[in-house]
Amino acid sequence: MNKPGQSEQLEEVTELVCQEADLQDGQMREVTVGDQKVLLVRTRGQYSAVGSKCSHYNAPLVKGALVGERVRCPFHGACFNVRTGDIEEYPGLDSLPSYKVKVEDGKVYVSINKKSLELTRRVKEMCTIQPDIKHTILLVGGGPASLVCAETLRQNCYQGRIIIITKDSLPPFDKTKLSKVMHVDSSSILLRTSDFYQQYGIEVWTRKEVVSVNPADKVVKMSNGASQRYDQLLISTGCRARPLSCPGSDLKGVQLLQSYEDAQEIHTSSLGQKAVVIGASFIGMEVASYLSDKAASVALVGNTRYPYEKSLGPEIGKMSMQMLEEKNVKFHMNDQVTEIRGENGKVKELVLKSGTILEADVVIAGVGVIPNSDFLAGSEVAVDSKKAVIVDKFMKTNVPDIFGAGDVTSFPLTIRGGQQISIGHWQMSQAHGRVAALNMLKKPATIESVPFFWTALLGKSIRYTGYGEGYTDIIFKGKVEERKFLAFYIKDEVVVAAASLMFDPAVAQVAELMAKGNALTKALAQADDLSWLQM
Repeated sequence: MNKPGQSEQLEEVTELVCQEADLQDGQMREVTVGDQKVLLVRTRGQYSAVGSKCSHYNAPLVKGALVGERVRCPFHGACFNVRTGDIEEYPGLDSLPSYKVKVEDGKVYVSINKKSLELTRRVKEMCTIQPDIKHTILLVGGGPASLVCAETLRQNCYQGRIIIITKDSLPPFDKTKLSKVMHVDSSSILLRTSDFYQQYGIEVWTRKEVVSVNPADKVVKMSNGASQRYDQLLISTGCRARPLSCPGSDLKGVQLLQSYEDAQEIHTSSLGQKAVVIGASFIGMEVASYLSDKAASVALVGNTRYPYEKSLGPEIGKMSMQMLEEKNVKFHMNDQVTEIRGENGKVKELVLKSGTILEADVVIAGVGVIPNSDFLAGSEVAVDSKKAVIVDKFMKTNVPDIFGAGDVTSFPLTIRGGQQISIGHWQMSQAHGRVAALNMLKKPATIESVPFFWTALLGKSIRYTGYGEGYTDIIFKGKVEERKFLAFYIKDEVVVAAASLMFDPAVAQVAELMAKGNALTKALAQADDLSWLQM
């Protein structure tokens, strides 16, 4: 006879990972159990162990920020509970596995079940559809807000019908990659497999566009004439790229980046050709960076002195510009396109306000976005002056049973005292989707997330957290010209945002302190001693 628990022990790998005294409270270390790397954490005198890699892009969490009982990924800001492994903040979708820890005679042991030794992530438990339940939740838009909303509904035992309607050809995919690595296989950027949607009873209707909403009858109409009833509705249609308004903008070869197909087309049509990018903000700079070693030449036209001048400030803008100039990107700043000229219907050259003429085979415009809210005309759903859907902290619109989430919305930002803002951050859209789902289920939840954003240039990432609009001062640590820095954005004597390059996990740490409601004063940012950042 096996002793009880003996067979269980045979199925486990247990390793002595350290002495009890090796870690102080608030410290973490990567240890190995079997062949698996594990994150070992000590908080409040207790040890716990979870998966060591962020479920978003596999960043090593040991390099992240540990505050209280959660660790924040140094790269893109996802947060995990170190006791349960549960994801608490995006951009990841999955939770981490958590492992058994035992402390005996001053020694710390971690055990992993052999079956789960290879697993680095864990899908939260979810229910699926019960066909006899007649309730339907409709999610319009196929971005991260809709996907997280659908998953959150199923994680909270909602068993009605869930339909995601998207005009894209793909089910929800990682759109952040489109401007950074334009030539990717579509299967590699899908956020979930088709099996996943089937298993959890989530319908995804691709290539379908909602053209009107009738809240009185609770019906949406699609461009193909079909209509669909709903009990609750989420508007998460995102934004579209703003088209150019100058003469010639309809010529063949003038591109906007919106869909997977657009990214493929820009990649293919730029190879060995003369490319001109219009717009010196995040999309324009990422596209110019991507094309710098693929197109015959890349020119970038911007209407400010430096790229990102308003958002990140002139110093970081100047540095980013120099990085791309070293890769032969030619900048035409403080300028704008007045006309695009063509030959046989295809783009040939651009005329700038300064009189400069640029030859071009391909033109890519990144000149801002417009919320996709036109289909709400006549529905009484309130939008602001910029056409963003207005929601409250519960992600509710002014119309009962209609919620909004993601880039299409204007929402109250907690760290700015509830000021209504619109920001197009991937992580924030996911947070919106979760809060909308909980409130649909009458589980009151409010949007409290701290914005976290990243941009990639030539393989280097600038990270950003907070909301810097209207900042009056920037305090730098490190040296921008050496491309290793931390920047604090100051407004009314407090830090409202931070950006960094090669300075991890500083921005993750600032995000965690903001999330905890700590006021970061200008004096704190100015001090030479940065020990409060626990770097």
